[in-house]
Amino acid sequence: MNGMQPGIIILREGTDTSQGIPQLVSNINACQAVADSVRTTLGPRGMDKLVAKGSRATISNDGATIMKLLEVAHPAAKTLVDISMSQDTAVGDGTTSVVLLAAEILAKLKPLVEEGISPTRMIQTIRKTGKYAVDRVAELAVTVEQEEMLLKCAGTALNSKLISSHRDLFAPMVVSAVTKLHQAGNVDEIMDWISIKQIPGGDVRQSFLVEGVAFRKTFSYAGFEQMTKRFENPKILLLNVELELKSEKENAEVRISTPAEYQSIVEAEWQVIYDKLDACINCGANIVLSKLPIGDLATQYFADRGLFCAGRVNDGDMKRVAVSTKGAVQTTTSGLTESILGTCGLFEESQVGDERFNLFTQCPSALTCTIVLRGGTEQFIAESERSVHDALMVVKRTIQSGSVVAGGGAVEMCVSNSLRRRALEIEGKEQLIVSAYSKALEVIPRQLCENAGLDATDVLAALRRKHRLEGDNVCWYGVNIEEDGITDTFDLGVWEPSDNKMNSLQAATEAACVILSIDETVISPRSQDPGAQASGQMGGGGGMSGAMGNAMDIANSGGARTGQMGQGVSYMKGRGGG
Repeated sequence: MNGMQPGIIILREGTDTSQGIPQLVSNINACQAVADSVRTTLGPRGMDKLVAKGSRATISNDGATIMKLLEVAHPAAKTLVDISMSQDTAVGDGTTSVVLLAAEILAKLKPLVEEGISPTRMIQTIRKTGKYAVDRVAELAVTVEQEEMLLKCAGTALNSKLISSHRDLFAPMVVSAVTKLHQAGNVDEIMDWISIKQIPGGDVRQSFLVEGVAFRKTFSYAGFEQMTKRFENPKILLLNVELELKSEKENAEVRISTPAEYQSIVEAEWQVIYDKLDACINCGANIVLSKLPIGDLATQYFADRGLFCAGRVNDGDMKRVAVSTKGAVQTTTSGLTESILGTCGLFEESQVGDERFNLFTQCPSALTCTIVLRGGTEQFIAESERSVHDALMVVKRTIQSGSVVAGGGAVEMCVSNSLRRRALEIEGKEQLIVSAYSKALEVIPRQLCENAGLDATDVLAALRRKHRLEGDNVCWYGVNIEEDGITDTFDLGVWEPSDNKMNSLQAATEAACVILSIDETVISPRSQDPGAQASGQMGGGGGMSGAMGNAMDIANSGGARTGQMGQGVSYMKGRGGG
């Protein structure tokens, strides 16, 4: 009788599950597919990716930007997107490197998984190995003179970007901006106080740094052209008040008995706005800025009295003006005194390309800077902004870490050599795991060679020999893409903050452990969606299929196929494997 009883169903109909070694292999394949999408962007000779979403096209070689635009839908592969974003937030650079490292660690461990070595044992060994690698980077880190260190780190960060040929302009600009914030003790909130403005048109060499605040001319009325556009040592009033003539609400009820009473109500409305304007003038202000609109009456009123005003100022720009001029934003015009006014050495309206900018310079506080970027196309300027952002973050981390390591794959080869020697001292299966980790680190110099068109096999063989001869001594030999060989990249001036590499190794190790710890995936179809059951199922090894809006489904198995879906975005999806 027991054999005839129906089975107990605890999952919704159509739910698909996959588990065991096939699931692990499938997840590793998905991560490799993600890494392949950004692999060719690494290094100074990396290629750009064009991602089209609707009518908008983005050209970039920044790993985090590409990963975000692709909208990876595979649940396990999203881990690589997360570590790329965390690297971008923490360091600003190395977003491609961290994805490649994590995917390569998993790829080197894949044969061991297929042979049946326990994932739990792998995770324990990988964590220990990752900690050893981070400690080794800390030992290798070199402290040098700050100004030289910052310039070379900024140059290295820009070297792989679209504006690499102009790093002689941008590197000193970035270092100058961050140094000023550091001297003022405000380097932690760097992107709050350094504003980057984009102005299409002109040459990229026309980009410049404003040691103060600069923002575009805001919406204005006719009287704006009659205003004074230049002040020396002005008094600046900052408001969060609407300076417009406001009538009563439509549903307001006012009972009057004579037309004269109605006239008195109209005059009272006018008197309210005039009282506000007089209060702004009487406090001694020369410049009035407000987050809210300043109407045509107020604009003409201020122009007639020699004041400058701007309404609808962006909240971030207003915040920076308040900090740099040491003024305070007021929410009322009552009780205004000269003590709440800000000041600066010079205010002027300047023409930059087709835009007019309000510039506040020679400010009493050096807490803010503005970088104005020029360029021929929107895509170029947008990529320039991402490049400058990365360089700013790298310089910030360099100041905080106070030490650097050599780039060009040198530090990875040095750590790989140490791990290879360490693996020979370990008995049992852990030796295979440590050895796999050490081989995975070689993905950075290998990819640099491939992207530069060099013979990766020859270059890596030369690097292994050089590092092995040095033993445990510090060896800064890495890939020289200019001379098609190897060189001491530290002497060449290819420097990166040590925190960058340490964060990359920590994040890549953690991501590999997370992927290896997943042995089962359960995908349940959406409720009340008749098409969900068909689109939400996973084949074999657990590949996730189905269109998810403008998402990109990464292949779970080796045979990924690409197709066109949605608005011109490339998608990859595959049947489950394993």
